[in-house]
Amino acid sequence: MILMVSLGLQLQAQQNWCDSLSYSIFPNTTLTVTGNTNGISNIVDSVYWNFTACNAITCYTPQGNNPYSFPLINMTDTVKLCYDAFVYWFGTTTICNHCDSLVYDQNMYTWIVFNRMSNPVGLPGFVIEEDEVRWYNDVAYDMLGKALTTEIPIGTMYFRGGKKYIRLR
Repeated sequence: MILMVSLGLQLQAQQNWCDSLSYSIFPNTTLTVTGNTNGISNIVDSVYWNFTACNAITCYTPQGNNPYSFPLINMTDTVKLCYDAFVYWFGTTTICNHCDSLVYDQNMYTWIVFNRMSNPVGLPGFVIEEDEVRWYNDVAYDMLGKALTTEIPIGTMYFRGGKKYIRLR
């Protein structure tokens, strides 16, 4: 009986370190992040973070220690930010992985997680528009759902008439 109670207490004390990890984004035009351990840094031996940020062209790994900065990521990029966190505790290593899609919110002057926006739908493909953009009766919208009433910047993804476009020139 004592053995069963003892084993039950041990199983309840175990936890998933990955549930206690997250990251913070510093409000800035340059994507800058730092790892958060939500109180486990006093319990575990150490946590080592490895961040990667990918845009449509390539993936970037940061230079230097904490915080991690990605100066080659542009505000117009949709970014896939991922981390691998290595949690060391009493001679064991737990590896935690997490990824988010980020966009820059010009109203808040910071990067935000894409799923915090108004329920985006899947984007199966885009129409490449190389000719001059012509305005018809339908309005164009950017990826955040804002109407583009004056001009569509080059390199911008947008919606118009129920189709997705990328303006190349």
